[in-house]
Amino acid sequence: MSDVKYTQEEIENKSYSELHRPASEFKSRSDYLDNELQIMKPRRFGLNLPGRDFRFEIEDFVPAIAGTIGIIAMYSAVMMSWAEGLTQAWDHVNLGKEFAIEVARVEMLIPALLFCVLASGFFNPRANLAGNHGPMIPLIGAIALAGAHPLALAILLGIFGLLLSYFKGGSKLVNLTSEGTAGGLLIFLGFTGTMSQIGYIQEWAMGLQTAEMAAGSMGYIGLIVLAVAIVIYALLAKLGLRWLAIPVCAFTGLIIAMLFGAGFDLRFETEMGIPNLNPMYWWGSTEQGWQLGLPTMEHFIASLPFAILAVAMWSPDFLGHRIFQELNYPKNTEKVLMDVDDTMTMCSVRQIVGTAVGGGNITSSWGTYMIPAAIAKRPIPAGAILLGTLCIIVAILGFPMDVAVWPPVMRVALLVGVFLPLLEAGMQMVRDTKDSQAAGICIFGAIVVNPVIAWALTMLLDNNGLIGDKERASKLSFIDKIVIPGGVLIVCLLAMLAVGMLESAYGLPALL
Repeated sequence: MSDVKYTQEEIENKSYSELHRPASEFKSRSDYLDNELQIMKPRRFGLNLPGRDFRFEIEDFVPAIAGTIGIIAMYSAVMMSWAEGLTQAWDHVNLGKEFAIEVARVEMLIPALLFCVLASGFFNPRANLAGNHGPMIPLIGAIALAGAHPLALAILLGIFGLLLSYFKGGSKLVNLTSEGTAGGLLIFLGFTGTMSQIGYIQEWAMGLQTAEMAAGSMGYIGLIVLAVAIVIYALLAKLGLRWLAIPVCAFTGLIIAMLFGAGFDLRFETEMGIPNLNPMYWWGSTEQGWQLGLPTMEHFIASLPFAILAVAMWSPDFLGHRIFQELNYPKNTEKVLMDVDDTMTMCSVRQIVGTAVGGGNITSSWGTYMIPAAIAKRPIPAGAILLGTLCIIVAILGFPMDVAVWPPVMRVALLVGVFLPLLEAGMQMVRDTKDSQAAGICIFGAIVVNPVIAWALTMLLDNNGLIGDKERASKLSFIDKIVIPGGVLIVCLLAMLAVGMLESAYGLPALL
């Protein structure tokens, strides 16, 4: 085996297919994957073909499987939140689990084909897949009670996102966020996410009850599932196989829970088939589908602050995913890093299209795909095609959705595939005292208020040299130091005040 090396001139002047060499010519699998990332030249908004522009590798199945498990869990959570919130807010609306599953399957069919397989797979592999906006899930009940309409919210969110991407606002905010600020954000998100998944698993285990055993007496199953998952995760990290964490740990969680008698809790209720894909079924009448009818001007007004908030929260989300690529990819791989503005464009269009055909997802950059893909040292396109295909198959079969949302599978997958890696990545970014100052303020702000306000405030302080690297602040313009960070902070704060996000914690009532 030889150590294949290319000069920068060769990489610039030759195509991917000319530079590609089989894995057998490299000293290690890692070297082969590094080389693939360095020689790829994705065509932006052009046709990218397997063999000519990229290849499928065994590693691509890992983010595809991880993303499928994650998105089933997220979509199901979103649709159940909409069903509960709208049933409570609208007198004539009665939506339940069956409705939520059908809408989730709609979201997994049309958007998976258009925006995973075609968009990110073939036409712009620098745009990360449009997935789910996790931080907005707890707000969906409040959105419904505020009088918002899912379709009105989607249209506004898409318009605001397209405007921000057109003016390159997403990439600008990413460039103005220091490593310390980004590290603090990732540490907070990783830690809180880890604690929440542990809590969910233990809550599930304590709720198990059989005819012979009372609820709570089977709580030890959650502890065993978590302990085995962490041991396997540590072993995979030591062996350099951490990219296998989601499928291996999720499958192990499934087997352990079954072996210890928790299998009675697993219900196969989703039947095989294709959901109703006629938009008029979902939005054309108040007696079917969402039972809401088409949105009115009042619905758009009620949805406005939530749409602003969702788009404002995109940038830190996108930032975390791109940084994860940068930390795991080798040098000279800028051409395959996700483009923040293109991803924002894709999310905006997907938001409008996905909801128009009957969906209800609030979209963002797909973290349960990107983080495992970055760990596996794989670019976007091949995994995107596989993930889109898996989503379509699962949506039609039905029963795999029941397995994927079972707590010992879903929670373990999110724990080892998203939140622990986020925590590790954040700690890697905090390298010196200057970084630790910004990271500490960001974490503190996130605990006191929330991660979005913390990110905006820390960016403002950091870019003005009040914390962190003062030399960096001296190189920034007045617009970069004051106007943009200050504007972002004000917009985020006003949006949160408008929708009452700070009411329960600080008694600040909603402005609308």
